[in-house]
Amino acid sequence: MKLPLLSLVALLLSAAEAPLAKLNEAGYAKLIGEQKGKVVLVDFWATWCTPCRKEMPLVAKLEARLKARGFRVITVSSDELENEPAARAFLKDAGITGSTYIKAAKNDDAFIRQIDPKWGGELPALVLYDRTGKKVKMWKGETAIADIEAAVAKLL
Repeated sequence: MKLPLLSLVALLLSAAEAPLAKLNEAGYAKLIGEQKGKVVLVDFWATWCTPCRKEMPLVAKLEARLKARGFRVITVSSDELENEPAARAFLKDAGITGSTYIKAAKNDDAFIRQIDPKWGGELPALVLYDRTGKKVKMWKGETAIADIEAAVAKLL
């Protein structure tokens, strides 16, 4: 079934305006569990975090290059829920597609400890999982894309 061009454009525009999926503690564990068989990098970021905004497009390019080999990036905005429109706008402007979420934890400290007990919530933060869903590495703060790519390549 072919869609008329205007309908297709409207569909694409509405998808770009779709709200980010809300992610809480239980949802995070489930999301990671659903990724078995893939190497997954979870990118925690926020619109107010300048290093995050610089790093994310590089991570997206890495995903584009390695997706066929089973690599997936999941982005999780740490913005407050009322700032979701700004988060969506950044993702759209940066050309970020795929699995995009916004943190909606009932308890921020518990959410952070669940991801890594040694993580204090600083951003940017990247968490790398192997094909079995086991966390193998976490980077806190600015990280060179070459370091990220080297760690991912070992798991592919």
